[in-house]
Amino acid sequence: MEKEQNKKTSSLNVLAIAGLQPYQKKTDEEYMNEKQMLHFKKILETWKNQLTIEINHTLLYIQDKSTNFPDPIDRAAQEEEFSLELRNRDRSRKLIKKIQETLKKIKDKDFGYCNSCAVEIGIRRLEARPTANLCIDCKTLAEIREKQMAG
Repeated sequence: MEKEQNKKTSSLNVLAIAGLQPYQKKTDEEYMNEKQMLHFKKILETWKNQLTIEINHTLLYIQDKSTNFPDPIDRAAQEEEFSLELRNRDRSRKLIKKIQETLKKIKDKDFGYCNSCAVEIGIRRLEARPTANLCIDCKTLAEIREKQMAG
């Protein structure tokens, strides 16, 4: 069940789910114009709707499969399965929150620029990760710092 859901909600598949092709930027086109903003808004809204459907599906799945097994091992296995499902749905809820924040940035016309250095994030990076808020250079530096702090 989980593998099927991950296929549905990966950001790269959202383009297909939304019925969109990768954005073809014209040579003299201004970055993050209305057309591009609409492109990303549609991607994000479709992704959010798909995640919401999957969250609801998980709740129905748990309610449907919920059985009071007399055997403690069976009961423990079921509880573990439900725990994993709920943990995945919690991640989905957090992602929905991030998508909503990104949609607000689109509404405020503040989308597509790095939060750290204000450089353009780039169309391809945003299509791969529509909720990205750092350019690739700043993200790489942040990951290096994170590894140094952990190590």
